[in-house]
Amino acid sequence: MAPPWVRLPARSLFGVLMITLSLCWNLQGSRVSDIDSCENLRLGQYLCSDPNINDATQEPEVCKDLIAWVECKPAPNVTCQLANGTRFKFSGEEVGFNRSIPCRNVSGYSYKVAVALSLFLGWLGADRFYLGYPALGLLKFCTVGFCGIGSLVDFMLIAMQIVGPSDGSDYIVDYYGARLVHLSITNETYRRTQLSL
Repeated sequence: MAPPWVRLPARSLFGVLMITLSLCWNLQGSRVSDIDSCENLRLGQYLCSDPNINDATQEPEVCKDLIAWVECKPAPNVTCQLANGTRFKFSGEEVGFNRSIPCRNVSGYSYKVAVALSLFLGWLGADRFYLGYPALGLLKFCTVGFCGIGSLVDFMLIAMQIVGPSDGSDYIVDYYGARLVHLSITNETYRRTQLSL
């Protein structure tokens, strides 16, 4: 007895073959178009520049809506499609696209100052005045920090960063002269080969 596909008429076999070829063609085309776009380059095929860091806030200078944009340069001899649709072969010096990096919304309130005011002048409400809560600051001033209990609670809340500036921004956290660097694997990370024992 012959296999079932042999018993199908030639017209059905031709239809199955055409459907299979069109599916393969569509998958191949979508994969190529993903790689063609410069934004879809893989790690190692591009290098992004570091943003300019503001010394006072220790955040990127161009931070808007918790995002900063940095320029990325594709590696030499990489050909990809730019945002305007043109294909370009890069030499390693041209900017190919921009990538977004996360940043914090900082508006000028120092964490050190807030904690120091809360510790030493919290009973006068200076911490709440500094953070932009004048009504609570006045209430703490009139009640001598709610008899000290409110000052202690506020100190703990500010030290744990549960209470922040009234405008919803983040504190400027002093990293003692150096920007805090999160360890992560990036394009520039050197991976040592692992030795097996």
